[in-house]
Amino acid sequence: MRNTLRFIAASLCAIGLQFLCNGAVAQTFPSKPIRFVMAYPPGGSSDILAQPIANELSKSLGQTVLIEYEPGAGSTIAADFIAKSAPDGHTLVMLLTPHAINATLMPNLPYDTVKDFTSITLAAKLPLAVVVNAQPNSNTLQNLIAAAKASPGKVKYGSTGPGGYLGAEYFKSVVGVDIMHVPYKGAGLAVAGLLEREVDLLFDSLSHSLTQIQAGKLRAIGVSTATRSPVLPQVSTIQESGVPGFDISAWYGIFAAANTPAPIVQKLNAEIIKAMAVPEARQQMPKYLTQANYVGEGLKGLLKEGGSS
Repeated sequence: MRNTLRFIAASLCAIGLQFLCNGAVAQTFPSKPIRFVMAYPPGGSSDILAQPIANELSKSLGQTVLIEYEPGAGSTIAADFIAKSAPDGHTLVMLLTPHAINATLMPNLPYDTVKDFTSITLAAKLPLAVVVNAQPNSNTLQNLIAAAKASPGKVKYGSTGPGGYLGAEYFKSVVGVDIMHVPYKGAGLAVAGLLEREVDLLFDSLSHSLTQIQAGKLRAIGVSTATRSPVLPQVSTIQESGVPGFDISAWYGIFAAANTPAPIVQKLNAEIIKAMAVPEARQQMPKYLTQANYVGEGLKGLLKEGGSS
């Protein structure tokens, strides 16, 4: 009986110490500047989203949040950098949907896409759009599908990376059409290819093509999400155009190294959500992004909430 009571007492003490330790960790974090790593070059949508978040975090956390750039190799350089960083919350990374896709395309990654990361939050989601040349203006998604079915392999789509490519291939499989893939080495080249009619459509993120759509040179004829995009409310969803259940999106997630203590993850999650709610910060964020906040267990949570492209 005495041994049992001693065991219970020791267990209660251990639990109490754990709570005290967790509280101490949260209170002392951050103890130095935070490095916020970007997987893509300056000026892109992830950078534009990250800048106001970093500014607000610097104010609320009382430590400078420094944006650093580790672009290249389809975001694997930045991902590997974070995977090998100290799990103390002082090094973060913003990764996009290709981070999940890379695990299927690159069998020899130097890290485990799920096990080596802790997800802090899903910061935003981005619809893909079916984009065509503005002329002729009679193009609709239904007409495009009909043309592809009438002439298998004749309709050509351009892509700028795995997101648009897999989105288009998923569209092909769901609709049952045969359209030809034309890969480009960058978003600018793909948009130029559509403008020059090298391809018939792009299955593209709005971050690449929105400017040309707004200028009237390109036209969106469908968006990939279940609801319409607030920046293109006149454009029907792919579901509304006769493809029931079609709903995919790209996501922007913020990660730390695996085994980052839960109190730090919770604190970062709460502070990032607050930062994105500041009116001045929201005004600086790309309008085509849909904000969404989620904290889950590693990448699995982000995949469940954020979808894929």
